[in-house]
Amino acid sequence: MAERKSALKRAPKRPELDKLLNEAKSKPPSDEQVQEQRASFVYGNAPKGSRITKESAQKAAKHILLDVKVVA
Repeated sequence: MAERKSALKRAPKRPELDKLLNEAKSKPPSDEQVQEQRASFVYGNAPKGSRITKESAQKAAKHILLDVKVVA
């Protein structure tokens, strides 16, 4: 059997990505972003053959309002 290389290596340093991630952590998502995430989740998890469309999921997401709190 051939030897395998270890797949558990440290990821390379990415300072730009780290900066963007830290900025994203410090500000809450907008209402529009939350609605789009909710619609995407609903549409992506709809059973095959259902009558749920992207448009119907987006329409439903606009009617659901939640109080989103950021936990640091």
